[in-house]
Amino acid sequence: MVVRRRAVLKGIGAGAVSLGLAACSTGGSDGAGGAAATTAGTGGTASGAGGPYSLTFDPSAYQELTTTISTGAGDKQVTYRFWRAIPYVANPVDVTYQSLNVSVPVTIDGTAVDATRVPILLANSVGGYLPSSVADATEVGGAGMGGGGMPGGAPGGATGSATGSGSATSGSSAEATSGSNEMLSASGEQVSLAKLALAAGYVVVEPGARGRTLTNSAGEYYGVAPAAIVDLKAAVRYVRANSGRLPGNPERIITSGVSAGGALSALQGASGDSPRYDAYLSELGAADASDAIFASGDWCPITDLEHADGAYEWCWGANPTASGQVDQSLSAALAGQFGTYQQGLGLSADGFGAVTADTYGAYLVATYLQPAATSALAALSEADRTAYLQSNTWITWSNNQATFAWKDFLTHVGTRKKTLPAFDAFDLSAGENNLFGLGTTQSRHFTQFSQDRSTAGSLTALGDDIPGTLSLMNPMTHLRENTATRAQHWWIRVGTADSDTSLTVVANLALQLRALGADVDAKMYWDRGHGANDDPAEFIAWIARISA
Repeated sequence: MVVRRRAVLKGIGAGAVSLGLAACSTGGSDGAGGAAATTAGTGGTASGAGGPYSLTFDPSAYQELTTTISTGAGDKQVTYRFWRAIPYVANPVDVTYQSLNVSVPVTIDGTAVDATRVPILLANSVGGYLPSSVADATEVGGAGMGGGGMPGGAPGGATGSATGSGSATSGSSAEATSGSNEMLSASGEQVSLAKLALAAGYVVVEPGARGRTLTNSAGEYYGVAPAAIVDLKAAVRYVRANSGRLPGNPERIITSGVSAGGALSALQGASGDSPRYDAYLSELGAADASDAIFASGDWCPITDLEHADGAYEWCWGANPTASGQVDQSLSAALAGQFGTYQQGLGLSADGFGAVTADTYGAYLVATYLQPAATSALAALSEADRTAYLQSNTWITWSNNQATFAWKDFLTHVGTRKKTLPAFDAFDLSAGENNLFGLGTTQSRHFTQFSQDRSTAGSLTALGDDIPGTLSLMNPMTHLRENTATRAQHWWIRVGTADSDTSLTVVANLALQLRALGADVDAKMYWDRGHGANDDPAEFIAWIARISA
């Protein structure tokens, strides 16, 4: 995304252009978006940095900025109002992370925009379940991860990305780092959905959130599960509570996220208004409003963690790591656990039948992989397509369709990203182990399989809180309960060469949603790894269609 920015730093409220909103009193100098936002932007502490904060949005407390945003339809010059680092809970644990930014378009290419009732994109920038802050952002799309190093290296103990042998996509095959909050296009450019949404005339809200590495002065981890999802729910409640003051239509909130952020976006969509989170939200002083969302955009979500090790071995178990094969006996045992889990889900697909461990490979090939390969190959020139097929003779190209076998596809992907277990590491080195830390304990096991084989000298039993915490972090749990206030529209994407988690994670999410009657647009990007986003313009157009 190429952005050329010119900032017009207005005095707070000076020269304001009406958006059809009535100005309101913030009830004091700490009103959200005013002095409190300034405090938040300078960095908070685990003690809340001077709260309580007002939860009343101040329409006048903005800067006016102008930027040029590259879109699929060409460059757009956007003048917009920017509210920075507004605390979204009255009693934050750490206001540096529990704040949000708001961007509202005023003109696009010189044409005035009425943003009073447009869709609202709530774009999180969480990666690796690490903390994400908007405190230092100076423009739309400027939020990012911050604070606290990543223990044990990258989430899941790996960096880089898996790619297939050869590529049927144009441009660079570079992908976002494992666990990153970045999305990359097929040409290797960073994709900012926040900027694209603003250029389309939507309101953009970018919330920060606590993450797993944050500790206070007593050495206690205060950003571990379920902190991030609680924070994102509180951000939605803030937006809804300020309907009529904060521009945009609160009944058309669409979330987006990638990797762990994609998992949290999916969780927001699945768990709207669930009472499971009420005590956490009340403790923070979250606004008294709904946290249900209209639609959920999820890229390569790292989710369903309690079943992720089994799913990973079912999918990638025969593929070697960079240092060789994993223990095939343990891999088979975990894959067997996935088979039992999948059978219990009882999922089926129209025109295919039951989707079990025995049929899943054929289902993925027919539903996602062959269509992805066909689309990618069809987009190539005749010469490039011929060259690709000559390098990948396992693919049959006939009548403009790609066909192949599941086993050959796995060989094509090649080296798997993660070792065994992929998520609940025996030595507690995975980022997900840190996600389930507690108190001053940095990392814990969250599956019995790894607990029984632990090499970290940990306790012999799982923590009593683990089952409940897992249920707070898994969208599948909420969807299996058929939550009435779940999002009805879903956009789900993953690269076919993304071995950060199993391809079944995305497919199961889509299957479960379709079983509940949701509107689901789920696809895979051919030969693309973690963080790929090859159709961002289509996502922005999708928001317009479903919001009409």
